[in-house]
Amino acid sequence: MKAIVFDTPGSPLVLRLQHIPAPTIQRDTEVLVRLRAAGINPIDTKLRARGTFYPEKTPHVLGCDGAGVVEAVGAGVQSFQVGDEVFFCNGGLGGPIGTYAEFAVVDQRFLAIKPAALSFAEAAAAPLVLITAWESLYDRGHLQAGQKVLIQAGAGGVGHVAVQLAKLQGAEVCTTVSSEEKANFVKHLGADLVILYKNTDVVDEVLTWTQGQGVDLAFDTVGGETFYQTIPAVKIYGDLVTILEPDPTLGNLKTARMRNLRISLELMLTPMLEGLVEEQEHQAHILQQCARLCDRNLLKIHVSQTFPLEEARAAHELLETGSVTGKIVMEIAGG
Repeated sequence: MKAIVFDTPGSPLVLRLQHIPAPTIQRDTEVLVRLRAAGINPIDTKLRARGTFYPEKTPHVLGCDGAGVVEAVGAGVQSFQVGDEVFFCNGGLGGPIGTYAEFAVVDQRFLAIKPAALSFAEAAAAPLVLITAWESLYDRGHLQAGQKVLIQAGAGGVGHVAVQLAKLQGAEVCTTVSSEEKANFVKHLGADLVILYKNTDVVDEVLTWTQGQGVDLAFDTVGGETFYQTIPAVKIYGDLVTILEPDPTLGNLKTARMRNLRISLELMLTPMLEGLVEEQEHQAHILQQCARLCDRNLLKIHVSQTFPLEEARAAHELLETGSVTGKIVMEIAGG
């Protein structure tokens, strides 16, 4: 099969198109998927630049997110059949198992039926960001109806689905963006208050919005200084969830401690990295629930640009600008 591979870490120039052996079903519970599209996520560019979790396994095929059509099933597969349209988050952390390719093998427990309302490109853009936002808001942050939530970078990949999931839970949503264009985008997603962070003090705006109390839950999808700058915008005994590792050289947790904040770290890749089957099944269940929301037109996935598989380098270069609204996706010809 055709795949985008690399051997040693580096710039997008290390990515190359190559023919490698297609994966085959090894266990009765596995499903062979002919991929139609692969989502591109920041984890992909980080692994390409810094090295994968399994550096000894080369060549590396990146890509956790995929959508396609079931090509074959193992003898024990009961949940799927040939011809089913599916989507998933699996592989792509090192070695030849990733979605920047024409085929992928996935255990049936980690697959979900693709929402009929979404194109293959939209479905491939969805899994990692949906699971991340769902776990952050619902599992980590315990978001409840009527609460107020701050979502940092609401126009981004994780952010734009987090805005929608928070609204679906009945919360009031405040979010930060960098431009008027992105402000209009998140308003259409349901955001109640939009802050152009380049032009105003985010904490002041949030405190005004909450009558000086702070939000019940803040969701940091940016990291770095933004994590520490978010702390005073959260109410006493509130929740702060971040998807990045806090950098102790950029701030401290004194204010968080004084405000008795509960700080949660979210990494949706942990179940895959640790081989936690039950947790991976939970993530597939999240995708099943989100698929129903998509099919009821209650949840939208925004793809700002697509690239053919052969243009993986250009896709990585665009993602690394940090200015993408929603998601970018590679479409796989012949799938």
